[in-house]
Amino acid sequence: MGALRPWARYGLLVVGHFLALVLGAAVLQALEGPPAHQLQAKLRAELATFQADYGACLPPGALEGLLGTALAAQAHGVSSLGNGSGDGNWDLPSALLFTAGILTTTGYGNTAPLSSGGKVFCMVYATLGLPASLALVAMLRHYLLPVLSRPGAWAAAHWQLVPARAALLHAAGLSLLVGGIFLLLPALALWRLQGDVSLLGAIYFCFDSLSTIGFGDLLPGHGRGLHPAIHHLGHVALLGYMLFGLLAMLLVVETLAELPQVTAIVRFFESSGPSIAEDQGGIVEQDGLALSTLPPAAPSPEQAC
Repeated sequence: MGALRPWARYGLLVVGHFLALVLGAAVLQALEGPPAHQLQAKLRAELATFQADYGACLPPGALEGLLGTALAAQAHGVSSLGNGSGDGNWDLPSALLFTAGILTTTGYGNTAPLSSGGKVFCMVYATLGLPASLALVAMLRHYLLPVLSRPGAWAAAHWQLVPARAALLHAAGLSLLVGGIFLLLPALALWRLQGDVSLLGAIYFCFDSLSTIGFGDLLPGHGRGLHPAIHHLGHVALLGYMLFGLLAMLLVVETLAELPQVTAIVRFFESSGPSIAEDQGGIVEQDGLALSTLPPAAPSPEQAC
């Protein structure tokens, strides 16, 4: 396969990506379609029972109008059902969580701005804040990666491992460490503290946050009738979890990307055509530096005469 032309490699990558999308959609359709139909049938049965019992007391279309208003408010994160915080979704801890969702690109989707000014501010805030966040993450990565690579270097020197095996061991150890600290332990804590969440649901939420997917179908403490102080403390804890967890995940991804097996796959899809001008310029500079370090050649007999 190494003899494939660059356009064929790109086409193979695009086709593979498209097949992965189709496969994922087919699996989700098979898994989620039946439960969705069951929930829809249950909802229709509940509405039919309600209308049979109380329909005579309600004007025509009143229930549908009320449900439409409630669903529209719920789409923006506004609900009057069991919100124990008492301050709505735009108190300071909730607003901090929302801004952290913007800067980490998580965006749980449970809250959205209602005003035109809020929507404009979010666009400006994301435009200015995302580059600043990326710069901060890049700076922290620059300082943390050498520190995190020291255990792998020590293990390679102690056990005399080849570089490829040492890199694989280091990546596996870092992945297990980050997975235990930022995935398993928070999931266990969430599972124990919030009794109506299963362990799988808690792990799903933690992975959802660390991967910045942000489905938004589960947020700790929402609608549980918690004390306002506990509710706000949970928001602040989630804020720190998002920021530090994202940094840890980026460090893991960066470490995995440096593995020889991964770089070999990346090189396979890279163009094998002629070098671009920047690469040629770098080669010329390296050649000039190499020539400048050579000892002077001995004079020829003609020059000596």
